[in-house]
Amino acid sequence: MTEVDKSSKLSRSEVFRSLRGVTPLLSRHKGLLIGWLLALGVTSSATLTLPIAARRIIDQGLGASMAHTNKAFVFAVAVAIIMAIGTAIRFYFISLLGERTVGDLRKQLYSHLIGMDLAFHDRHRSGDLISRLTADAELLRSVIGSTISVALRSLVTVFGSLAMLFVTSPRLAAYTLIGIPLAVLPIVFAGRTLAKASRRSQDRIGDANSLATETLQGVATVQSNTREDYERGRYTQSMDLAVRTARKRITTQSLVTALVMLLVFCSIIALLWLGANDVTQGHMSGGTLAQFLFYAIIGAGSVGALAEVWNELQKAGGGMSRISELLETPAAVQDTGNARPESVRGELQFRDVRFEYANRCDRPAIHGFNLHIQPGERVALVGPSGAGKTTVLNLLMRFYDPTDGSIAVDGTDIRQVSLQSLRENIALVPQSPSLFAASVMDNIRYGRLDAGDDEVIAAARAANALEFIQALPEGFNTLLGERGARLSGGQQQRVAIARAILKNAPILLLDEATSALDAQSERAVQEALEHLMANRTSLVIAHRLATVRNSDRIVVMDQGTITAIGTHDSLLAEGGLYADLAALQFMAMES
Repeated sequence: MTEVDKSSKLSRSEVFRSLRGVTPLLSRHKGLLIGWLLALGVTSSATLTLPIAARRIIDQGLGASMAHTNKAFVFAVAVAIIMAIGTAIRFYFISLLGERTVGDLRKQLYSHLIGMDLAFHDRHRSGDLISRLTADAELLRSVIGSTISVALRSLVTVFGSLAMLFVTSPRLAAYTLIGIPLAVLPIVFAGRTLAKASRRSQDRIGDANSLATETLQGVATVQSNTREDYERGRYTQSMDLAVRTARKRITTQSLVTALVMLLVFCSIIALLWLGANDVTQGHMSGGTLAQFLFYAIIGAGSVGALAEVWNELQKAGGGMSRISELLETPAAVQDTGNARPESVRGELQFRDVRFEYANRCDRPAIHGFNLHIQPGERVALVGPSGAGKTTVLNLLMRFYDPTDGSIAVDGTDIRQVSLQSLRENIALVPQSPSLFAASVMDNIRYGRLDAGDDEVIAAARAANALEFIQALPEGFNTLLGERGARLSGGQQQRVAIARAILKNAPILLLDEATSALDAQSERAVQEALEHLMANRTSLVIAHRLATVRNSDRIVVMDQGTITAIGTHDSLLAEGGLYADLAALQFMAMES
C-alpha cells in the first residue's frame, strides 16, 4: 500500500481535527466574525417570521377588511426587506472572512514551505506542493465563504423552526421528531466513506498537477524528444484517474442527497395530510396550517442544506488534512535553541564529516571528510562526477546536516550559528543558476536587497555582463521570463555571478561557475572572480582544471572521500587521480 493510500484513510475525528486548524486563522478577524454573526441572527429571525406573516395574510387578510389586508402585506414586505439587507451584509462579511482566512493560510503554508530543508523538497514534488497551496486551500475558501454560513444558518433555522412547530401545533410537531432522525442517519453513516473519497480525490488531483508542472518545466526536453503525444497520454491517464476517483465520491454524495430529500419530503407530505384532516375537522385554521407547513418546509430545507454542508466539509477536511500534513512537518534543518548570529572571518573546518542522502542509503555521499581552510584561502575541489564535491558545499550552507561529524566556521559549529547569519555570510554561484521572472536589475539585486542601482551596475560590469544587459530591449529593466528563459545559459551564469559579487560575502562558493561560458567570456569572468576572491575564503568546484590551477590548495575527491591535497604542480608530480584527469583534459584540448 502506498503512502498516499494510507493517508487517504482518514477517520471522521481526523477530518474535524484538521478543520479545527482553521480556527486560529478565523480568530484573527473577530470584527468580520461578529458582523457576520449579527447579520446571520437578523436574517434567521426574519426567515422564521415569514410563516407568521403568511398566517396573517391567510387568516386576517383574505376575506377581512382592506385595512387588515394591507397591514398583513406591509408586515410581509417589511420582513422581506430586512431579509434582503441582512443577507447582503451577511454575504459581505462571510465572503471577506473567507478570502482573508484562506489568504492567511496560504501565506502560512508558503512561509513554512520556503523554510523547509532540501531533503523535504527532495521527497515532495513541487507540483503536489503547489496543488496543496492552491487547490486544497481553495476548498477551504468555499467552505469558509459559504458553507459555514449555510451550516450555521441551517442549524439556527432547523432548531428555530422545530421550536415554532411545537408552538404552532404540538401534535403535528411530535411527528416531525420521527422524520428528522431518519433524514440525518444517512449523512452520519456515509460520513467516513465521503471523508476517504474526498482525500483520495485531492491526492489524485495533486498527482496530475505534479505531472503537469514537471513536463511544462521541461517542455524543451519533451519537444526535443518528440514526446508530446506520450506526455498528453500520461496526463490524460492521470486526469482520468482523478475523475474516476471523484466519481466514486460524487456517487456516494448523490445517493445520500437523494435519500435525505426523499425522507424529508415524504415527511412533509405526511404532515400535510395530517394537517388537512385537522383543518377539515376544525381543529386548526387554514392560516395555522400554512404557518406550520412553512416552518416544516424551512426546517426540511435546512436539513437538506446540512446534508450538502456535510459533503462540502468532507471535501474541505480532505484538503485541510493535506495542508496540515505539511504544516505539522518540522524542518530537519533549523536553528537550535542557542543559535546566534556570528561575524564571520571565513575559517572553515570539516571534522570526520559523513553524509548520506535519504534516497541513497546504499553508500554515503561523503565520509571521513576532514579539511581545514584558513580565512582568505582559495581551495578547489576536483574529482569525477559523483565524488561528493557539491555535497560539501550543500553541507556548508546547511541545506542538509551531516549524518556524523561537524562543520565549524571560525571555530563555532555551524549548528550553533543562526541559519540567516550563516547564509548571509556565504555567496553561492551554483552550476545551474536560478533566475526569477523579474527584471535583470531585480535578479542581480537579489544578492543584496538594499543595494543601489549604481552598485548593481558595477556588479554586472565586474561579472562581464554589462554589455549584453545593455543590449537587451529594456536594458536592466528587461523582464527575463520564467527561470531566465530570455537569456542564454552563459548570460544566466553571468547574472548569477553578478548577484554573488553584489552580495560581497566573506565566504564564496563556486560550483562550476564558469561552465556555461565561452572561452572569451570565461577569461573575462575569471578575471572578475580573481578580484572577487581576494581576501575571501573561496571553495571552488571545477571540472576544467585550468580554472583552478592557481588555487592555494587543490583537494582531490573520489567516491566521497579525499584522496589527495596539494597544489597543481605538486599533484601533477605526485601522479594519481589528479594527474590522470589533467592528462585527459590537456589531451582533449590538444585534439
